[in-house]
Amino acid sequence: MSELESTAAEESFMSHLIELRDRLLRSLIAVAVVLGILCIYPGPGAIYDILAAPLTAALPEGTKMVAIGVITPFMVPLKVTGMVAFVLALPFILYQVWAFIAPGLYAHERRLGIPLIVSSSFLFMLGMAFCYFFVFGQVFSFINSFAPKSITPAPDIEAYLSFVLTMFLAFGLAFQVPVALVVLVKMGVVTVEKLKEWRSYFIVGAFVVAAVVTPPDVVSQLALAIPMCLLYELGIFAARLVSRPVEEAEESLPVAVDPEKTAKMDAAMDASFDEEHEDRTAEVFRRIGK
Repeated sequence: MSELESTAAEESFMSHLIELRDRLLRSLIAVAVVLGILCIYPGPGAIYDILAAPLTAALPEGTKMVAIGVITPFMVPLKVTGMVAFVLALPFILYQVWAFIAPGLYAHERRLGIPLIVSSSFLFMLGMAFCYFFVFGQVFSFINSFAPKSITPAPDIEAYLSFVLTMFLAFGLAFQVPVALVVLVKMGVVTVEKLKEWRSYFIVGAFVVAAVVTPPDVVSQLALAIPMCLLYELGIFAARLVSRPVEEAEESLPVAVDPEKTAKMDAAMDASFDEEHEDRTAEVFRRIGK
């Protein structure tokens, strides 16, 4: 019997590995398809020009970015195109991750799958869009305003790519705060009341994270810390909506009964009933005797 159980366990483990491999291959194929389409149209060069637009707009007129490495003009636009392909394929990748772990979850946990995938993808892209359209323009203008007039700024495209990836990742993850709070509350790790109590600690932590992740300027730090605080409040509101049906269902459930207390109550009621019955019987006999 033990050999059969070990064989079944090995087969189950191998089936999970095969499924994981298939999910990874599907994700890679999705990224490759999107990457191929983007390489055809609009092309890596045009995509990099769009990415570099906030910086080139803040540079002095006639100034361009430079490429120091020999293959940098080829590799950097290709990396940018790969990043865009990954972001566009992110909903499909998250769905593959969810499809792999969903069979091991309860029914009420599986119902959150699609909403979490949609909201997580939307918030990640929203964070990147906020960083690109608002933060970059303010940060680059602020930094260039402090540049001495005796120098001509000429940023390297590879250094700019590293900076952009760091900022996109920071803002994309920061905008996941509501999703993280909803998941924690739904799993029972924390409660909405605890999240309210931890509000002040989160605000301090948000400013610390912003100071570490963003460049050493006030604009970018405030641009990351303030949205994180607002998203924390949004996460508390969403967590309250998610946890409310559970709390109402718990309130509607019957109160658990202690068997020992019930037995004592029954015994006391029986004793009182016997005493009352004996008193009535004695009263009847007294009346008959009269």
